[in-house]
Amino acid sequence: MHTVCLIGKPNVGKSTIFNRLIKENKSIVLDTPGVTRDRIYGDVHYQNKTFLLIDTGGIEDGNDNWNKDILMQATLAIEEADVIVFVVDGKEEISSSDMKIRDMLLKTNKKIIVAVNKMDNEKRSENVYNYYELGFPIVLPISATHNIGFDLLLEEIASDFHEVEEVEDTRVKFCFIGRPNVGKSSLINALLNEERVIVSDIAGTTRDATDTAFMYNGEEVVAIDTAGMRKKGRIYENIEKYSLVRSLKAIDRSDVCVLVINAEEGIIEHDKHILSYAIEAGKGIVIAVNKWDTIENPDQEIKTWKKNIESHFMFAPYAFVVFLSAKTKKRMHTLMPAILGAYENNRKEIKTSDLNNVIVDAVTMHEPPSYKGKRLKIYFASQTDSHPPKFTFHVNNKGLVHFSYERYLENKIRENFDLMGTPILLQFKNKKED
Repeated sequence: MHTVCLIGKPNVGKSTIFNRLIKENKSIVLDTPGVTRDRIYGDVHYQNKTFLLIDTGGIEDGNDNWNKDILMQATLAIEEADVIVFVVDGKEEISSSDMKIRDMLLKTNKKIIVAVNKMDNEKRSENVYNYYELGFPIVLPISATHNIGFDLLLEEIASDFHEVEEVEDTRVKFCFIGRPNVGKSSLINALLNEERVIVSDIAGTTRDATDTAFMYNGEEVVAIDTAGMRKKGRIYENIEKYSLVRSLKAIDRSDVCVLVINAEEGIIEHDKHILSYAIEAGKGIVIAVNKWDTIENPDQEIKTWKKNIESHFMFAPYAFVVFLSAKTKKRMHTLMPAILGAYENNRKEIKTSDLNNVIVDAVTMHEPPSYKGKRLKIYFASQTDSHPPKFTFHVNNKGLVHFSYERYLENKIRENFDLMGTPILLQFKNKKED
């Protein structure tokens, strides 16, 4: 997937442009209570092309810590991007902050599109020529508020992007995601050493990931390793938010995502953020606690760790959890069965008759609560999609579905069918709804 980032000083309308562009986002959104996350990215679909869009903070001509932090984040976004949209304010003259950004972008040798925002009338549109002084050949007038010029902007952004091709690949593909230095690459190396039969090392379809195919139990599988930070140093290592962008590309191409946690450091908030993106994408989920060899009294500590994982990842109680060490290869044999289990369950198809038997029993045991004299009635349920499994309920009034009862139905489905390792979707439709 190609990557595009929005760069500009504060209050030029980047967030409005971002929201306007991602309106066709088709990614699956699940209810994940307890997880808050910065919306720094979104999928944009234009004709037969898809790209990842990154929003950034406003860059100002100052040297305080706040501006330095925003600048570091923007620098990483620029480094990730194939195309950079430089957003300027069409109501204002070119400022020192604009010139600072211009100087940054001239060094990138990447495609730069100057989007002159707030050009919502003819008089202002004449000012667009002033922005050719920035030194970039592509300058487009737009208005994010009034949705003016976005067709031309999208056409210019995606002009060199390839169309999305549907290629059938039946191999199981899994990626390792997580914070820097948790041992993602070491786990892949440990897997390869254990299996000993490497089919090929393939440069990934994105510039930041490597695909490694190998044989497991007679079947070819593909491990996707995100390449980590290109530049070394504390500045880049500390900006974990944008390390996520590399993971997003790997998540997009995977069937199963393995969140790697460093047993020495424990669980932090960012681990939950990273896992939530894989859940939103509807992928199979495995949590791997690496560096287990560093834990004293592992038999006793594993109970504590399981409780901590259950507490921190309340939004994904179905995740497979394994404890292992890439360094010593202890318990490495538990990883692939968990990955394959998540893969199979993510693609599981349940018979309609079996599903309805479970739902009828669930309603009999616990009738939906009434609301203002009205009660939810479930007429029929069926599985309407897979990876992840999606169940559609035909009801009298979907407005009567309380979140607690929806959670109850999900739990009943999970109790009766093995859906360990995968999120599931519940959809409710009114009886007459098409």
